[in-house]
Amino acid sequence: MKTSLENAASTASVRISSFDPVAQAVRDGLRVTPKWLPAWLFYDAVGSGLFEQITALPEYYPTRTERAIFAAHAQAIITAALQVFERKHGIGGTLRLLELGSGTASKTGILLAAAIDRQGLTEYLPIDVSDVALDEAQQSLTQLLGKVRVLPQVANYVTDALRIPPHSGPTLALYIGSSIGNFAPDEAVAVLRNLRAQLRPGDSLLLGTDLVKDEALLVAAYDDAQGVTAAFNLNVLERLNRDLRANFDLSRFRHRARWNADESRIEMHLESTTAQPVHVPGAGMVAHFRQGETIHTENSYKFTGQSLRELLAAAGFDVVQTWLDEREWFAVTLAAVVS
Repeated sequence: MKTSLENAASTASVRISSFDPVAQAVRDGLRVTPKWLPAWLFYDAVGSGLFEQITALPEYYPTRTERAIFAAHAQAIITAALQVFERKHGIGGTLRLLELGSGTASKTGILLAAAIDRQGLTEYLPIDVSDVALDEAQQSLTQLLGKVRVLPQVANYVTDALRIPPHSGPTLALYIGSSIGNFAPDEAVAVLRNLRAQLRPGDSLLLGTDLVKDEALLVAAYDDAQGVTAAFNLNVLERLNRDLRANFDLSRFRHRARWNADESRIEMHLESTTAQPVHVPGAGMVAHFRQGETIHTENSYKFTGQSLRELLAAAGFDVVQTWLDEREWFAVTLAAVVS
């Protein structure tokens, strides 16, 4: 499950236009069978808040497990990233951290603290679509750490060109929270290749990935007892009601989470409990649902050591080191840019 990806098209007036990404996503996804919507639609203001709640749920282990890995190994991670640069260039340098989909950067502070302890003043370049989350990250990190220079960038790292300023030392790009798991394998390679194109030899990537484990644990993480994940999923329809003047009746849809072992992924769906038409004026269409028909809203791919190495190699990175939690549920991997 990933952190914030898109909040475009949140204006009160909606024009029917192929340039409106929300309207285009609806036309692309709800006119076909099986129906689908892109996961970035989750992350309007309400959805982003619900996701923050999800990360604190007892069933949702990825956030706290990754945080524990950072707490145990932050100094080693920073040292290893600096060594990648030193081996490549024969000299040291001041490390800066860059993060895709940073959100409020609640876990990143652990790594920044380790970098500050090592080198003093450290630059941090968070990239996210939510200016609210970036403001919160800047304020909290500055107050907690002091010696951090935060240079936020509001952008959708999937669709927007990144503006990464030059830097004489090494850059450690963070893509954590297993956000890469929200993309199909070819899309994941494309996202990492786009990042790779912005980096130089001697730079590195820190990638957080959820690992394959018991099916019951996986499903529970995406279908919690309190129903927060269900509300998060259903909020996609509420967003379409607001942004595109749709008339989805949320009481006629229900949240479904299922494990697809063949594809090694958790799937989230919204199931129509009745046959119904839904009008979406802002997209210029009517979507027709059969009883039991679903909208596929998210994938969360789970990795093995081999699939992780293959992904990084295809994107132009060499694995340097991987850190695991004691149960081997989650992996944090440092990978160097291939020259």
